[in-house]
Amino acid sequence: MKIRESFPERAENPISGTIVKYLFFLCVLISLLTTAGILYSLLSQAIGFFFEVPLIDFLTGTRWAPILKPQAYGVLPLVCGTLLVAAIAAVVALPVGLATAIFLSEYAPDKIRRILKPLLEILAGVPTVVYGYFALTFVTPQLQKLVPDMLVFNALSAGLVMGIMIIPMVSSLSEDAMLAVPRSLRYAAYALGSTRLEVSLKVVVPAALSGIIASFIIAVSRAIGETMLVTLAAGATPRMTFNVFDSIQTMTAYIVQLSLGEAPHGSLEYNTIFAVGLLLFVMTLIMNVIGHLVVRRWREVY
Repeated sequence: MKIRESFPERAENPISGTIVKYLFFLCVLISLLTTAGILYSLLSQAIGFFFEVPLIDFLTGTRWAPILKPQAYGVLPLVCGTLLVAAIAAVVALPVGLATAIFLSEYAPDKIRRILKPLLEILAGVPTVVYGYFALTFVTPQLQKLVPDMLVFNALSAGLVMGIMIIPMVSSLSEDAMLAVPRSLRYAAYALGSTRLEVSLKVVVPAALSGIIASFIIAVSRAIGETMLVTLAAGATPRMTFNVFDSIQTMTAYIVQLSLGEAPHGSLEYNTIFAVGLLLFVMTLIMNVIGHLVVRRWREVY
C-alpha cells in the first residue's frame, strides 16, 4: 500500500519574494556604502598627513607628541598602550567567558540558563562611560590598597574593567557555538564512560572551536576599539611601556583628546586624528580577516 505524505502547500508569491530580495540587497548595499564612506573620510585626510610625515617614521617612531614642542609623530606609544590594555582585557575575559559558556551550555539546567544568560548580557548593555567611571572611582582605589604607588590613571584598572565588559560577548557567542554541537556527540562520549567535564573539554569545545575562536577575536577587536573607558581610566600619557601600573594612552583616547579642539581644523596636528584612525581601521580589519581564516580552517559543519 502506498502511503502518501501530505503537507500543506503554500503558494509562492513572486511579488513579495522580489520585494524581500531587493530589501536584503539594499541592507547589504547600505553596509558597503557606509564602510566605503568611512574609509574615504579617513584616507582623504590621512593622505595629506603622510605627505608631510613619512609612513615609516609614523609606524616605527617611539615618541608621540604632535602638539608639544619638539613635535614627534611616532605612533608606537599609542599602539603599545592599546595592545597592553587589550591584552589585560583578554586575559580576564577569554577564560572567564569560556568557562561561563561551558557552564551555561553543559551544566546549567534550562531554568537557570534562561535566568542567568539575560542577566549576564545586561553587562553588554551598560554604557562604556559608566565602566570608565567604575574603573576610575572603584577599581583603581581598591588596587591602590595593594599597590600604593599606583597612579590614578593606569593600564591595569582599564584593562580589568574592559575584560569584565567583554565577558558577555565571549560567553554568549561561545555558548551558541557549543549548543550547535549535535547531542549525538555528547551521547556517544557518555556511552564510552566519559565524565561531564571530559565531554565538555574533549568533545564539545573542540567541536565548537571555530565559533569559540571567532568569539575571542571579535571580543579582542572590541577591546582594541574601545574609547570612553580607556579615555577615563587609562590616562593621556603616550609612552612605550609594558608596566601595567603606568598611565598610558590608547589610539582611541588620543582621537577623543584631540577632537576636543586642541588643534586647528586642517592642520597637520588635526590630520593625525585620521592617520591614527586609519591605522586603527587596518588593525581591526586584520583581526577580522584572521578570524575569518581561522573559522574557515577549523569550521565543523554538522
